[in-house]
Amino acid sequence: MDVLSTEDARTDEAVPGVYLSQLADGDEMSVQKFVIDPDEAVPEHSHPHEQAGFVTRGEGVFVVDGEERVVTVGDSYVVPGGEAHRVENRGDEPFEGIDVFSPPRTDPDWRD
Repeated sequence: MDVLSTEDARTDEAVPGVYLSQLADGDEMSVQKFVIDPDEAVPEHSHPHEQAGFVTRGEGVFVVDGEERVVTVGDSYVVPGGEAHRVENRGDEPFEGIDVFSPPRTDPDWRD
């Protein structure tokens, strides 16, 4: 069994105001913590990985095919692999949570 503390995880500023920490990863999935500052966004993108998440702080807006879906503390969500999406923080506090990717997303393109 592997254990990785968030304090020991590598955190990158993927785009301005968006911080992603790669946490545990295994053969079938990986875990990532995200923090999106107020008035910041993850631009539209897609990836082959299915993405399931859980919100721990704040509120975010997912935009998929022009449709907006608001998620807040305690909500979970799934973004199918290959589906283009963006995420915005329109609130006054950071938007934070945990994402699980399958297959593992251990070498994301935002690190390039």
